[in-house]
Order: sequence, then structure tokens, then C-alpha cells
Amino acid sequence: MRNLTRLFKIAIVRITRNPYHTLAAFLVMFLTFFVAGAFVLLSIGSNTLIAYFESRPQVTAFLKDGTSPEKVKGIQEGLAKTGVVSKTTYISKEEALKIYQERNKNEPILSEFVTAEILPASIEVSTYKLEDLSKAADILKNEGAVEEVVFQKNIVDTLNTWSDTFRKVGGSVVVFLMLTTFLIMLIVIGLNISLHQDEIEIMKLVGATAGYIRTPFIFEGVFYGLLSSVVATGFLWAIFTWATPALEKIFSGVPILPGSPLIFLYLLVGEIVVGTSIGVIGSLVATRKYLSI
Repeated sequence: MRNLTRLFKIAIVRITRNPYHTLAAFLVMFLTFFVAGAFVLLSIGSNTLIAYFESRPQVTAFLKDGTSPEKVKGIQEGLAKTGVVSKTTYISKEEALKIYQERNKNEPILSEFVTAEILPASIEVSTYKLEDLSKAADILKNEGAVEEVVFQKNIVDTLNTWSDTFRKVGGSVVVFLMLTTFLIMLIVIGLNISLHQDEIEIMKLVGATAGYIRTPFIFEGVFYGLLSSVVATGFLWAIFTWATPALEKIFSGVPILPGSPLIFLYLLVGEIVVGTSIGVIGSLVATRKYLSI
């Protein structure tokens, strides 16, 4: 234990003696973990957004005025017989007014002259699969009691396309940054080995083992990874806290934000594990490559 404490102190002294190397390693690793953390949070947000739209009634058929309850029931039974429809919900004029008022409760002027009589009744339809939306929409368009059909297939398809593109591009950027971070770690540790070559030679002359000589450099790599991952997660949390009020206003009613602040704790743990792993592996590779012991 005493030896580990002494080796840790040696690592701290070497880090403080080479501030430019430390700053370079920290900045590169900070950028990597900041981008990786942002990528994770945005991926969670996009998945939540897609799931939200997929769970919503995906086809809405607005009915003509005077459509009888029997006709509405017949339309619903016809949709159920197709086998592709998971749920149908009838929204009366009165219910439509309540929904409208709830959505515009912060702007009462928009509801001042709106009455149930001017709003259409509707049938909301969900399907088991997104590809069946068109079939349900076509059935509703052929109903004489239906005034207009609106469905969200284009929204969901667009979100899926954006999400897939984001994952591919973002994943590639993260992998590139991880590789760059690893190479920077090799360079920084290699430079520090060369700067302390005389000290290393003395340690070998007095009988220091290979593990004893390597350990301060491993501690150095762990320090870079730990510090950068903690600071990067802290920055992400600060930005998220600052932007939350604006995001809640923009995406009112849509659960795009992380449901629990624990997500940042999980993100911190994950980045610490990855950061320290890169530091340890990079240090081991550098000491094996540049340290002749």
C-alpha cells in the first residue's frame, strides 16, 4: 500500500511537470467523451421520440357532420376485421373541444371562439405495423362518412431515417475520436517516458521491477481518462439543465427529454469505465513499446 501511494505521488509529480502534455491529453479525451455522451443522449431522445409517435393513433379519420353512432360502429368493426388494426377510438365533437382546449390552455385566446359544433368528430386508428398504415388509410378514404384522412406514416418514416443516419454518422465520429484518443495517449506517455529516461535508468540500477517502473505511467493514463470523463459528463449535465426549459416548451407534451436524472449517473459511470480503460490500455501499450525494461 505504501508503494502504491509513493508511485501515485510520482505520477502526480510527472503530470504537473509536463502541463502541456497533460492539457493536450485532457482536451482530446474531453472532446471524445463529450461527443460520445452527447451522442448517447441524442440517441435516447430520438428513440423516445420515435416510440412516442409509434404509440400514438397513427391514422385519424375526420367524420362528416351528422354521422350516426351506428355508422361509426360499422366503420370500427370493418377496420377490426382487417386484422391489421390494433385499436380504434371514437372522438366526439365534445371530446375534440376538450382536447383542443387542453392543448391551448396557455393561450386562452385561441379557444375563446371555438365551440364543439365547428370541430369534427373523428376516429383514431392504430395498426400493429407501420407498413399497414396505408391499408387502414385507404379503407377509411373509401368510407362515405369520412371527410378527410390524416396519418403519421411520413413523420415516423422521416424520424426513422434521421435516426438511422444519425446513428451511423455519430457512431463513426465516436469511433474515430476513440482511436484518436488512444493514439494521443500513446504519444503523450511515450514523450513522458523519454523525458524521464534518466530517472528510469536510476530506478533500474537500484533494482526496481518492471511493474514498479510502469505503474506511475499507468496511473497517469488513468488520471487523464478519469478527469476527462468526469468533466465531460459535468458539461453535458450543465448544458442539459440550462436547455431543459426551452426544450420543454418546444417539445410540449412529447417525452423527448430523459425521464430521470439517473441517466447522467449511468452515463458518468460508463464514461469513467471507458476513460480509465483507454488510459490503462494506452499506458500499457506505450510502456511496452517505449520502455526498455
